Amino acid sequence: MSNVRRLLPSILSADFAHLAQQVQAVEQAGADMLHVDIMDGHFVPNLTMGPLVVEALRRSTRLPMDVHLMVARPQDWAEAFIEAGASAVSFHVEAYPHWHRLAQLIRKKGALAGIALNPGTPLNWVESMLEYVDYVVVMTVNPGWGGQTWIEGCLEKVRLLRDWIDVRGFEVLIEVDGGIHEGNVAQVVQAGANWIVAGSAIFCAPDPAEATRRLKQRILEGAG
Repeated sequence: MSNVRRLLPSILSADFAHLAQQVQAVEQAGADMLHVDIMDGHFVPNLTMGPLVVEALRRSTRLPMDVHLMVARPQDWAEAFIEAGASAVSFHVEAYPHWHRLAQLIRKKGALAGIALNPGTPLNWVESMLEYVDYVVVMTVNPGWGGQTWIEGCLEKVRLLRDWIDVRGFEVLIEVDGGIHEGNVAQVVQAGANWIVAGSAIFCAPDPAEATRRLKQRILEGAG
């Protein structure tokens, strides 16, 4: 699992007036999955989208969708997003104490279950969860807004998490989300990331398809 590398364009930074066209462009350029940020105005100050957007995207693309629940009550929303078409759903360890119950539900409904943690949250919060989830999302910005500058110190979390997973032989993927671009993506890959989320680096570029191709190339170079 440690050699899996996927690029996940984050639609939070896309032009929603042309969302289907932009998603199709990055799909054709080699994107592996789509990342969908769900914010409720409570867990984070921003407010984004609901299951209807995921349902519409499901009709527009063949790419698997990774839904990141940045919400205060993820237990109220996980199932709805899976029914709308999500292939993977992550929720924040800071938001819901009954993480095992929710991870079980997500898996039972046929999606991959992920746990996410903020930059200020110690990594040992998720140590006991590794046996029960499919992936861990390490945030490299404080969640709530796209286009932020990454917090480079968070890479040490990725390295340590990679060691924990490899030493214990768990089949768990590491997703890194926040501030990733051509200039730092190789570092992220070398630290041990499997799924690399990029939003503004792709959708705020003059040509999102070309930006996707360039990031994919940087990921391959970093993995090599």
